[in-house]
Amino acid sequence: MAGGKMRALVVVVLVMGMLVGQSSAGFKGCYAKCFMFCMIKPPHSVMLCGGKCLKHCIIPAPTAQPTIEPTGHDFCKLGCASTSCTNISTQAYPGEEKVESCVGSCSQLCSKNYLSP
Repeated sequence: MAGGKMRALVVVVLVMGMLVGQSSAGFKGCYAKCFMFCMIKPPHSVMLCGGKCLKHCIIPAPTAQPTIEPTGHDFCKLGCASTSCTNISTQAYPGEEKVESCVGSCSQLCSKNYLSP
């Protein structure tokens, strides 16, 4: 049993190493990196990490020079994604492409509500 846990840990470390080398400029990279790091820190659960990373990647923390404030559209997208997209990721696989697609659907839905006259 201990050997199985050790193998799983090695796989996680290797995946994290690959993710650190990639650009996290887009949502997919941001979500995958955030999710993998979150899952190795206790207390970790798929739902908790999924929600935390959706918030982190949809509404990033302000930088030293905040230029854009979150809008109603951003909060709508976060609420929709929190409800609809957190069940896509699994403990071993963040599913960043499917999560990105789900968040995109939420963005389209929210655009109808917040950007239409």
